[in-house]
Amino acid sequence: MSLRTFILGLSASFGVAWLAVIVIPYLKMRDLAPVPFPESKNTAAIFNPKRTGRVAHGAKVYAENGCYLCHTQVIRPTYAGNDLYRADWGGKKEDPVRGDTRRETNAFDFQGETFAHIGLTRMGPDLSNLGHRMEALRATGVDPEQWLLLRIYNPQLNPKLWNSTCPPHPFFFSKREIKGNPSTDALPVDVGPDRELVPNSDARALVSYLLSLKKDHAVPASLNFTPVKKDDES
Repeated sequence: MSLRTFILGLSASFGVAWLAVIVIPYLKMRDLAPVPFPESKNTAAIFNPKRTGRVAHGAKVYAENGCYLCHTQVIRPTYAGNDLYRADWGGKKEDPVRGDTRRETNAFDFQGETFAHIGLTRMGPDLSNLGHRMEALRATGVDPEQWLLLRIYNPQLNPKLWNSTCPPHPFFFSKREIKGNPSTDALPVDVGPDRELVPNSDARALVSYLLSLKKDHAVPASLNFTPVKKDDES
């Protein structure tokens, strides 16, 4: 084999992978055309998720702090993994209004986001439907917002998470002197006499974003790739 043939072959090997993994997906997803929602009574309905306000700011905080390095937001197709049938990962099996809402992730789930938080690894659990898991937590009498704030501040404060690899984020919080009544937002953490620990605006935005993660909203049949679920499936 000549050097020229070797270089051409090497370039082709990397070039084809680059085209398939980067260029083609980018061209397909950079300008998604609206998809009609024929199942809707509104004949002009289209599928177009929107994210604005504090949730959008929280998504930026999520990205800036590298949360996507350890958490995914992708419910894989059934042929690629068992994500769909893990508890609350792919939606809710028994939603009181819509029934079984579990489905796979599609490109439109990230429409409108500056950065699609697909994730790199799963050192932590997938967060596609974290909002639903937090609703279940609220049903047990736990405040989801405070639970998440404590988790962000230092996950190892929770005895059940003593071996968590998630790093603490104390820079999202301020220790300040208590003047008058304690703040209703103060965390139940001892930071010294007459002092309290309160979250800043970035922490609140991040929690709002995390609580909004519910990628199980109804999609047009043309986007619902989830196989038909039988009553006996778990």
